[in-house]
Amino acid sequence: MSALQSSNREVAQGSLHFPNNCAILGLRSHRVRVLFRFAIIAILISSGILPAAARKKPRTQTPHKANIEAATRLQIFLDRANFSPGKLDGTYNEFTWKALALYRQSRGEQPQPPPAQGKTKSNVAPDITGLDLDNVGPVFVPYTVTDADLASVGPLPSSVPAQAKLKFLPYRDAADAIAEKFHSDVHFLEQLNPGKMKTIKAGDQLKVPNVEQFELGGVKEIKPGSERNAQPANEVEYQPEPQSENADKDNQPKKDETASTPIVIKIDTKINMLGVFQGDKLIAAYPVTIGSAHTASPIGEWKVRGIAKMPPFRYDKEMLQHGQRSGNFHLLPPGPRNPVGVMWIALNKKGIGIHGTNEPGSIGRAASHGCIRLANWDVVRLATKIKPGDNVSIH
Repeated sequence: MSALQSSNREVAQGSLHFPNNCAILGLRSHRVRVLFRFAIIAILISSGILPAAARKKPRTQTPHKANIEAATRLQIFLDRANFSPGKLDGTYNEFTWKALALYRQSRGEQPQPPPAQGKTKSNVAPDITGLDLDNVGPVFVPYTVTDADLASVGPLPSSVPAQAKLKFLPYRDAADAIAEKFHSDVHFLEQLNPGKMKTIKAGDQLKVPNVEQFELGGVKEIKPGSERNAQPANEVEYQPEPQSENADKDNQPKKDETASTPIVIKIDTKINMLGVFQGDKLIAAYPVTIGSAHTASPIGEWKVRGIAKMPPFRYDKEMLQHGQRSGNFHLLPPGPRNPVGVMWIALNKKGIGIHGTNEPGSIGRAASHGCIRLANWDVVRLATKIKPGDNVSIH
């Protein structure tokens, strides 16, 4: 029984008989001691003297585990359908909303209006009615790190001249490589694997999103540095296909051969999304970074000139900033952290292309130097859907 309860009991009993003076003085003395203790505690709290363990820390609001899993499930669903939400981060971010809207559009459904500008940061969940999200299976799966995962990890200097001296531009660290392999934000993987991402080694088991893995070895098909002397991607010039007297005849479908439905790439510079259309049907969409106001992406109608895997890159600061070629440049070797990433899709405009990136987190947010930039896992998937001669509309 507490002291206050004891006091109340004594008072209640006092109403039945008169206590003697000693009892009254004892009761008053006890109350004074209780009040004094409360006063001391209040002073200690206000002065910060009370031990940290005794002070309650304000609770920080973190997304509930179930909400993170639900958002990741939707992101994986869209990623598998080739309507990429960009890097997976376990939230209903703006590109998850955009990808979902385009996915519904591709199915002839009415897209849900996105939240008001800025509200996507509040992690508002979209309507997922009609989506077979159960088909995703487990949202997170275990993955054992291999030696191959670490083969393309190495020291990466920050300066361009130092990078130009290398034969290959590798991932910065193992976490960088694993994050790209699973289309994920590094911080998200750190959240899923507390205390593990800083010291990754072969044999470690990690918790990762259940996406189709991005395999660097499947893209390059070469040994690191073997294309050191190849022509830089942004140096490839467009040359019209030669025309012959029999051109019309040559372009006619052969017997038992039907013309395939043309593929058109449409890049919307207002919403930073690239759509792939087969005829009138939207079949894929990816977040992109476009040019800045200073070096804008060329608005208009273009064609795919060619596709280069693991290209080197001619880094000319004057060209990148002002569009003027100079003699002061650095030839950067290929690799996943080359400025154009692992793939260059040249357009019929010199120096302009659709390409990968060395900074997956910048997609949709930073401004490029006139080109169209995608995450490496997305540009590789895009390249499997197009061929030289396909039309590209930037609007």
